[in-house]
Amino acid sequence: MLYVMLFCVTAIFAQSKDEMAIRGLMNDQTNAWNKGDVNQFMETYWKNDSLVFIGKNGPTYGWKTTLEGYKKRYPDTTAMGKLHFDLLQVRRLSNDYYFVIGNFHLKRSIGDLGGIFTLLFRKVNGKWCIVADHTS
Repeated sequence: MLYVMLFCVTAIFAQSKDEMAIRGLMNDQTNAWNKGDVNQFMETYWKNDSLVFIGKNGPTYGWKTTLEGYKKRYPDTTAMGKLHFDLLQVRRLSNDYYFVIGNFHLKRSIGDLGGIFTLLFRKVNGKWCIVADHTS
């Protein structure tokens, strides 16, 4: 009985630890964006050609291509504005995958932007990273 209780407590703690890590990464992204640092913002994404970003123009593949897309759409801090995420759901799919649904809002002097996103996080080499992003 004691082993079962310890296993359950360990499983809950591990899950909470992973969810806290993912929430922390989302917070890091917000801070980087609000400093105007797109390169740092992209550190949460999987540095791999298989990364997929899906926006209004369809899918984009690869970390570098995704970075270039962000820099093109948001060339300066005026275009970037100030970012706020509202995480609606952070759901564990397995030991190595989490699914996140949220809203984003950019407060900008040139007109606010907002929408919804879904993210697939994967644990790669012991670190959580975004492997798929669908933002609309």
